[in-house]
Amino acid sequence: MPNKKGNKFIETLPQNIFSGFVVSLIALPLGLGLALASEAPPISGVIAAVVGGIVVSIFGGSKVTITGPGNGLVVVLLTAITTLGGGNLQLGYMYTLAAIVCSGAIMILLGFLRMGILSDFFPSTAIQGMLAAIGVGIFAKQFHVMLGNTHEDGGLVELLLEIPKTIQHFVSTNDHNFFYAGIAGLVSLAIMVFHAKIRNKYFQLIPAPMWIVFFAVGMSYFYQLVLKQEHPIDEEWLINIPNDVFSNLAFPNFKIIYKFEFIATVVSITLIASIESLLSIKAVDLLDPLKRRSNVNKDLKALGLATMISGFLGGLNVVTVIARSSVNVNNKATNRSSNFFHAVFLLVFLLLFQKQLHMIPMSALAAILVYTGYRLAAPSNLLSVSKVGKDQLIIFIITLLTTIFTSLIIGILAGIVATFITHVIMNKDVILFFRNVLKPNVLMFKETDGSYYVSIKNFSSFLNFFRLKNKLNLIPETENVVVDFSRCRFVDNTVMENMNTYVEKFEAKQGNLEVIGLDLHGTETTHPFASRRMMQKSLQTKGFSLTKRQTNLQIVAKDFGWEYIPYTEESIGAMSEFTYFKTRQIQATKNLLQNNNDTLFDVIFTEGAFIARQLIRSTMFHIKMEHQIPEFTLDKEGLFEFVKQYTEFSDIEIPNHSDFSKRFYLSGTNKEDIISFFTDDIVLFLESNNYYHIESNKIGLLIFKKERLASVKEVKAMIDFGLRFEKLIKEKYARA
Repeated sequence: MPNKKGNKFIETLPQNIFSGFVVSLIALPLGLGLALASEAPPISGVIAAVVGGIVVSIFGGSKVTITGPGNGLVVVLLTAITTLGGGNLQLGYMYTLAAIVCSGAIMILLGFLRMGILSDFFPSTAIQGMLAAIGVGIFAKQFHVMLGNTHEDGGLVELLLEIPKTIQHFVSTNDHNFFYAGIAGLVSLAIMVFHAKIRNKYFQLIPAPMWIVFFAVGMSYFYQLVLKQEHPIDEEWLINIPNDVFSNLAFPNFKIIYKFEFIATVVSITLIASIESLLSIKAVDLLDPLKRRSNVNKDLKALGLATMISGFLGGLNVVTVIARSSVNVNNKATNRSSNFFHAVFLLVFLLLFQKQLHMIPMSALAAILVYTGYRLAAPSNLLSVSKVGKDQLIIFIITLLTTIFTSLIIGILAGIVATFITHVIMNKDVILFFRNVLKPNVLMFKETDGSYYVSIKNFSSFLNFFRLKNKLNLIPETENVVVDFSRCRFVDNTVMENMNTYVEKFEAKQGNLEVIGLDLHGTETTHPFASRRMMQKSLQTKGFSLTKRQTNLQIVAKDFGWEYIPYTEESIGAMSEFTYFKTRQIQATKNLLQNNNDTLFDVIFTEGAFIARQLIRSTMFHIKMEHQIPEFTLDKEGLFEFVKQYTEFSDIEIPNHSDFSKRFYLSGTNKEDIISFFTDDIVLFLESNNYYHIESNKIGLLIFKKERLASVKEVKAMIDFGLRFEKLIKEKYARA
């Protein structure tokens, strides 16, 4: 029997080779540039990409990710190289290589300890603030290099303040090296900015960074072959690529392994590398057309191994990178072989085109990083965060500024603390978090109809989201899932953002995941990712934006030509006259979908008393009858037997329908009228459709299925069932 997987691999090999080639065109200049930005030898960035591509493609747990040096580590590596060696960059580089090797070992350990869940403990806004700070750091350093000033030094703030001086120097300089290097940088920046705006399909085949390489190398050949002149930019302004790469490899120096500065560097590198990789893996899983889930713990081990090998060979850290992975997906890569081929092509470029790579000005590569840094720290990112809520804006700014003025570790810790304090202030209740943070807060079970129901109580935030994530990851993405937050007092924006991700994952696999129970929660903004907290009843009818479920219910009402009322103080019909509500107290009704006779609604009610008192939320359908019908209660046999305790009537059997009598529990006040009511058509209808609890109080019907809020999909099914049942009853009396 032929190996289908093997055949599939062979069939997709050409497109994976092509995708690997395209990615290598981006990875080559980026690897050189990121190394230069870190004050490391340019070759170290390419080494990381080659080693990462080979090792992770063999041992990794993701499908279409690309690995290599990452933006997030530039600031950390730059600080390490410039400080660990006491001003000696070569010595600092070797000490940093030792820290990279130790970081790789820790990442392997984290993988074995199944610590892939670490990314779930970082608030999304704090991570955005940290990435923005990294962008500011890259921009501040590389802007000067882009304009030809490779000797600008100082702290991040000092570098930012020196930007006007560098611009003025470039405009007024008589130094041809400074000027031509700056021109090369500005042209390269223009290529990065305008590349996407040129819609020629052949032009777009080559990524912007590779166009910059072509421009730089072409300029050098133009001077040599056409003008018969030397390169207008001196050697020191060009990339230094050793003639014999393998004989010039640097090796780590572990001499200061016990010093605090070294340990702090290892922790910083490990933290940023892990976060950047885990977030990138999560993002790429969303881009994967097949929506496959990566084994993040396996990937951590592979990344750790690749990082150790890279460090021993003189290369930078190996992380999963989102930009190159996106290009990989866009070029229809299907498996890890594209990562392998991207590494092979890089190795070929390195061995065959050393002379040409040496022609590239550092300012041209710096332009790529200036553009990257700006994208990470663009003002539009600040605007996007502010739309989520003022609380998120505060967290973002605190993380950003703390990172800029201190370090990445202190910055992300400040973001975490700021997020927690913000949550406490929003809820005005510190006990809510301290009392419940260690308690299990997620209940999941499979319902009789095969759908999954997940209920969350107390609070759901970055502190305990991993519990909800673990449950959801157990459910196949082809299933129907309802996630209920109605018993949850607070849901933060990290959870809201992640739930949106799960909704998209299930939709991609033809499954359905619906979030319910947020209608009672207030938000500061209308943004779908805004944090939500349970509000008092008096505040629930005004000043609220509709949730996604409410918006969908509004659409359902429009489709049926009904009216939708999200909040109401009125009760629905004579609900207390139904058997079900004789011992239950209705607290509120909301989300009404109604026409003249029919009303579907969410109801909140209590049952029991004192310590046994329970608050229950459900979705019900009430139908006003045009004709008086018998009083009865109908349930699936054995499913709602709790109703028996509220009635003194025994199970009624319908003649000539023994199967119906076995499957349903039917009771009521007048046996003869009930038997007469349940005609063959009605019995056949009930047997042929989903089970519902149905009650009649003579003038109306009450229909519901579960003692929980219904998803929009279930609402549609309930309305369809109710309307068809109502039509059948009308036809019965029309014939009478």
